[in-house]
Amino acid sequence: MPTAQMLDVRTPEPVRQPDGRPADPAPGTLSYAEVIASAADDRGALDGRRRLSAAVAAALSRAGFARHFVPVERGGGAGGFAELLEAVATVGETCASTAWCAALYAAHGRLAAYLPEAGQREVWADGPDVRIAASVVPPQGEALPEPGGWRLTGSWTYASGVDHAEWVLLASRTPGEGEAGHRVFAVPRAAVTVADTWRTLGLRGTGSNSVAVDGVYVPEHRSLTLADLGRVRPGAARCHRVPYAMVAALMFAAPALGAARGAVRDWEIRMAGRTGAEGRAARDSGAVQQVLARSTAHIESAQLLLEQAAHRADHAEATPLAVAANRRDAALAVELCTAETERLWRALGAGGLAEDDPVQRRWRDAAAVAAHPAVNFEAAAGAYAHAVFAGGAGAGDGAEGR
Repeated sequence: MPTAQMLDVRTPEPVRQPDGRPADPAPGTLSYAEVIASAADDRGALDGRRRLSAAVAAALSRAGFARHFVPVERGGGAGGFAELLEAVATVGETCASTAWCAALYAAHGRLAAYLPEAGQREVWADGPDVRIAASVVPPQGEALPEPGGWRLTGSWTYASGVDHAEWVLLASRTPGEGEAGHRVFAVPRAAVTVADTWRTLGLRGTGSNSVAVDGVYVPEHRSLTLADLGRVRPGAARCHRVPYAMVAALMFAAPALGAARGAVRDWEIRMAGRTGAEGRAARDSGAVQQVLARSTAHIESAQLLLEQAAHRADHAEATPLAVAANRRDAALAVELCTAETERLWRALGAGGLAEDDPVQRRWRDAAAVAAHPAVNFEAAAGAYAHAVFAGGAGAGDGAEGR
């Protein structure tokens, strides 16, 4: 298993072309230093704008996030989950909203890889660096069958990063298809209307607005069912053989880890120069020392849980128990990150109440991640217990693909 180096993250220098511009990453390689620099420059304006800047979105594409899981035959990297986890978390130390969009642009490229061949060719006709937004769970809107496809109408909520997307995946129930009736449709962004609805406590810069379409025709080759995500195509890369349920929570959890790691750094900076009422340095206070030790230990534990989940996703057999263990680990990691960012923020006292306090912002971002149903611990615990007891005695002994 990898070893956590939570407080000693080294950000790589971007590779440059002869003219000084950042070079495109090789397929499967995430080069995110430019993203971090752009996100840092934009951080002051991002919350008020409530979406990424065009410059940050473009930097995400150049860094390789959109292409990370795109099939190799489409020019993508068919990359790994461990690499994505560390890249997203590192970006999240600067900006959790940017990290959230980075993770989802990658994740949605992975979903689009399950489209029929003709649909893949259409989505990635101009190359693999296509930003894709999505609203797929729960299914919304209405899809009526027509010859060769469906007519899609309705509205969908929480389409993160849609303002800078080129395609949008939208899910609806389709009549007469039974369990396969949870169907996902790839729609060009130009056919989608965006409503400015994203006004939130945390993750303010993700632009997770509502979207609508009115009678858009979607041909059959630009559609897949949720059940398709569990089917393995012959010769598919490892990242396309992993069940959706095994990795969805992991990718949502990565920005929370970044927010928590960033909160530790911001908090240390604040406390290093603080003096108590009695003139004693804050760093010499037993209470301050306990907050630091407890928070860093729990955040490192969260990182180890997510690294374990990424290792399973990249290498382990996708048994029901391994799938459930990944959900469990990701959900608990988010709980730990949220609790510890709050602990750090509360330890600042009245000094942390300012709206622009950086530690408070980290806590708000982690809390927003925790609100996502994919990382709900109660649901994850139920799934894990079901997998353990369905597998018989000894199934929960920790050997589920580590």
